Amino acid sequence: MGELETQRREMVKEQVAARGVSDPRVLQAMLAVPRDVFVPHALVDRAYHDGPLPIGSGQTISQPYVVGVMTARAAVGPGQRVLEIGTGCGYQTAILCEVGAEVFSIERVPALAAAAAETLASLGYRAHLRIGDGYAGWPDAAPFDAIVVTAAPPEVPPALLAQLADGGRLVIPVGSTQQDLRVYHRRGDQAILERVFPVQFVPMLAG
Repeated sequence: MGELETQRREMVKEQVAARGVSDPRVLQAMLAVPRDVFVPHALVDRAYHDGPLPIGSGQTISQPYVVGVMTARAAVGPGQRVLEIGTGCGYQTAILCEVGAEVFSIERVPALAAAAAETLASLGYRAHLRIGDGYAGWPDAAPFDAIVVTAAPPEVPPALLAQLADGGRLVIPVGSTQQDLRVYHRRGDQAILERVFPVQFVPMLAG
């Protein structure tokens, strides 16, 4: 077993499972996806540290624990459709693919989108990728069983709630100076709010 694989196993055990993420599909996905290939080369030695890392263009790869929590809260299984807002480096995209979801992912920064597409393809992950405005969602592919947002808007974009299937879940950090991770559960015409814990994400930008 190589050093990076050892670090990956320790990350999943000590940073994710030990903090309460118990979904075996999520833990197995995080064991399977090499986080080190999604971070800049200069930061590979910090790929499995307990925190976010910069990936360029003012964006970050999220803390492993937060990725685990968001994936578990999305609760998607094989063949279910999930929309990701903010492809970034593609790590969360790969985790969602690994649990068996059909992933539709939007990124507003072309350079990040191109790099993510290359990395995902090199690992054999197939996702539907688009450059665009995450606030608008992906209406022609809706409805989605889950939507995972990896940047924080000041308020929940109405288009995203509208694109949730009945019974679906929107996992999203919300807020400006103070943010909290939220899960909205779609029940017919209602969206039932569950607050998870305080977080700090980069702002979700329009355009």
